[in-house]
Amino acid sequence: MPIDDEKVGDVLARLAGRALAPGGGTAAALHVAQAAALLGMSARFSTGVGQPQHEETIGRITTEVDELRVLALRLADADTEALSAMSGSVRLPAGTEAERAARSAAISQALVNAAWLPSQIISVAGLLVDLAEALAPIGNRNVLADIASAAEAARAAAAIARVNVEVNLPDITDEQASLEMIGVTGRADEVIAGSERVTATIRDQIRAAAPG
Repeated sequence: MPIDDEKVGDVLARLAGRALAPGGGTAAALHVAQAAALLGMSARFSTGVGQPQHEETIGRITTEVDELRVLALRLADADTEALSAMSGSVRLPAGTEAERAARSAAISQALVNAAWLPSQIISVAGLLVDLAEALAPIGNRNVLADIASAAEAARAAAAIARVNVEVNLPDITDEQASLEMIGVTGRADEVIAGSERVTATIRDQIRAAAPG
């Protein structure tokens, strides 16, 4: 069943179960989905509030975060499938030389797939932080905390996904894939820094507007 058809409690129960899938990558994707949802809500509350010069930008942000929310849920499902495939590859027969070679190849590909999905989550989290940064100065002042919450959810996603990439890197024999994923983990630092910048800016705005 696709994760967006499940109840929240059922998803959490599966995460809590004694199984490799779903795991941290799925949790990271769900953080991304929440970030996108919060930005979607914030953008919708920012239309028709007397800033017609920003309506087009806010409309674009709304469309983009809705698309990213759907993508995040797909990544959550794909991560679960990748982890299941990795578990299955380890259980392949290894009695003959041909079987051992096939098993080794399957494990290698499964490791690449398992690392690739959280690397995509980092990229999506980066897009969401960029959109939060774009919305913060033009959004409705009443949803500033929600924009910051979205940035923090994206930050958490990037941090979680980075660890889930790094844990598989030592066992990946595909040098090109390994180099690409190392580059993506570096991108996580930028996402985290960007999120912290968005939150700090919003907190300054909140404090500046506080009475007294």
